[in-house]
Amino acid sequence: MSVASEKFHDTQDPRYSTSGAVHVPAGEGPTTWFAGDTYTIKASRESTNGSLGLVDATVPPGGGPIAHIHTRTDEAFYVLSGQLEILDGARTFIAGTGDFVFIPRGTRHRFKNTGVHGARMLFMFTPGGDEGVFRYGDEPQPGHPPTVWTAERFKTPEILRFNEEFGIEIVPEADSSEVQPTPRQLE
Repeated sequence: MSVASEKFHDTQDPRYSTSGAVHVPAGEGPTTWFAGDTYTIKASRESTNGSLGLVDATVPPGGGPIAHIHTRTDEAFYVLSGQLEILDGARTFIAGTGDFVFIPRGTRHRFKNTGVHGARMLFMFTPGGDEGVFRYGDEPQPGHPPTVWTAERFKTPEILRFNEEFGIEIVPEADSSEVQPTPRQLE
């Protein structure tokens, strides 16, 4: 028997026995209504030792958060179905099924479903932690649509404290004339 095959069967070697995967089955994970959307946390700062946060989102027509900036966290979106209008600074563009969007920290952004059908997306924070704000969302009510939030709902003491601790700034759009469409949207 070679040294390599002896090592392969060595149950004392931690390379073969150490486990640490995070597995969240379909349909599981803490779920809340936040900003009129449904968010399910699949991975959190706590479950990934700070590496990332991953959220499965269902965004109904008209849904999406208020414009904001993550000062300490990058964010990425992957659209699973539907389409979302993405605010990137002062410009907007449409992200559709299969599109990936990376938002570097310090960039004002938001997503909004401007279509007539619901959209699904995954979004990820690196490092993890910002997904924790969703614990201040509303308890889902089966058989009812999520409550759409006004800008005032983002000013609850809990959310304000969380945003201060994690470096999230709310920077709402003044009005729709502020946003500059991209050439793709003008076609």
